[in-house]
Amino acid sequence: MSEGFLLSRLLLRFDTAQNLLLNNLSAVALTPDGNLWLGADEGTGIERFSLLEPSVFGQHQHFELGNFIPLKNQGEEIDIEGLDYDNSYLWLVGSHSLKRKKPNGKDSGLDIERLSQIKAEQNRYLLARIPIKNGELVQSFSSPELGGQTFKAAVLQTTENGNQLMEALKTDEHLGLFISTSLPSKENGLDIEGLAVDKNKIFLGLRGPVLRGFAIILELEVEEKKPGVLTLKEIGEKGKLYRKHFFELKGLGIRDLCLQGENLIILAGPTMDLSGTSKVYRWKNALTQSGNTITDVNSDQLEILFDIPADVDGDKAEGLELFNSLGQPGLLVVYDSPDPRRILSEWEVFADIFHLSH
Repeated sequence: MSEGFLLSRLLLRFDTAQNLLLNNLSAVALTPDGNLWLGADEGTGIERFSLLEPSVFGQHQHFELGNFIPLKNQGEEIDIEGLDYDNSYLWLVGSHSLKRKKPNGKDSGLDIERLSQIKAEQNRYLLARIPIKNGELVQSFSSPELGGQTFKAAVLQTTENGNQLMEALKTDEHLGLFISTSLPSKENGLDIEGLAVDKNKIFLGLRGPVLRGFAIILELEVEEKKPGVLTLKEIGEKGKLYRKHFFELKGLGIRDLCLQGENLIILAGPTMDLSGTSKVYRWKNALTQSGNTITDVNSDQLEILFDIPADVDGDKAEGLELFNSLGQPGLLVVYDSPDPRRILSEWEVFADIFHLSH
């Protein structure tokens, strides 16, 4: 497949030197007011950027998520891996993953011990929505234009060791084993890295596990039975709380998702902790599927759009969003571990806009 055609680049300008955020971007969403919202692997908040001039976003503002939704541990990272906007809500998802401790290079004995340690962080088990009013995150607001409808922040029902989704997946015939054996992310363990929302329908892309070359997208539907708490509806076979969609992506996992009408744009990339070419696909008629599906790479339901080239030093495509540029339909891509050439200064980094066919 040929590389994507680069329409233009977009400059993200942080308010101060932000090396931690700038080097760890993992999710992006565009809201109708023209603001860009970005999430990162580190921290407990999200970032808003406003258009300053053509192709330059700044006026950076940080929002601590704990001010709007309950977090299990206020100081513990969420590992935000997906953002989307729908019907006055900004939706976000954490990775729901375990992590293995990294060697720090100071003591070989301690480094070997660190590699044996696997940690669960409760904030990562987060699926939430927060209302946006006048460009600001708020806990709730009522809209006179919509007959007094109230929009309220809410999270998926939590449990002692995760949330309702994790409890449901523990007994799944495909995913349960990966959860029970405590496989970390980047080692083919469970790792959510994509989010797309249409009303109460939610798609979650899994970076891992990849099963015999097939990546997985989970489909959920939620309802708010009590204020601030979302619960999963029984939409799957035999009363399951989810549907599963399998895609033969030649061993790649899902890195992000976004809707284009009734179709779903899929960013696919390496599952393990390595650099490699990412690919962009279009899954046709995603919103009209009625059950579990499996789609091979040659199916007419799965269109390969273009490749995003790899860089040995990083430049890992992590987040995508529809973004028109120069009068053409485009796809905005943000990068984790950006190539040094993307970094204009300690507070400025470039993202790419690729041409996107209809």
